[in-house]
Amino acid sequence: MLEEIRQVLRQEAEAIQNIPVNDSFEKAINIIEERVHRMKGKLVASGMGKAGQIALNIATTFSSTGTPAVFLHPSDAQHGDLGVIQPNDVLLLISNSGKTREILELVDLAENLHKNLPLIVITSNRDSQLAQVADVCLETGNPKEVCILGLTPSTSTTVMTVIGDVLVVMLMKRIGFNNEEYAKRHHGGYLGDKSRMQAGMGK
Repeated sequence: MLEEIRQVLRQEAEAIQNIPVNDSFEKAINIIEERVHRMKGKLVASGMGKAGQIALNIATTFSSTGTPAVFLHPSDAQHGDLGVIQPNDVLLLISNSGKTREILELVDLAENLHKNLPLIVITSNRDSQLAQVADVCLETGNPKEVCILGLTPSTSTTVMTVIGDVLVVMLMKRIGFNNEEYAKRHHGGYLGDKSRMQAGMGK
């Protein structure tokens, strides 16, 4: 079993190393900085199922590091929650297949509400309908799932998470986010104490 565990870890690590790195990342960073930090909009992340959980994680991480973001469930968007989207926002949409019906519907609904909102897409399928309508497509590299059935989102969600981390870290550097600003957004717990200590703010 130990060797099988090592093989799972090797496969996950290899998938991360094979994420395509190109100027799409810089384009995405530029769009988010423009819409959120200059035009005072926010990042709206969305995905369905496991991809939605990754979108939620990315949104909360962005918010805690100085880039306002929210998660919008694509199904709830069809029942009123679409109203959270404002004219200066940017959408970050996650779909491994690029064919998720609810996400494609969300694109149309958002366009009907506010024209020409920029779309950043994370997907494994650059030829998909979702990728084709995106302003920026961040490809996962379409890794094989470690799931023994090849079905359960596992390796795919790992690389989605890492792509989100890359965006967060690059935005932090772009806006000069520091310990003091982190402490203002993260009062409680160990991380709150640590950030205040590093910023010389005391408790």
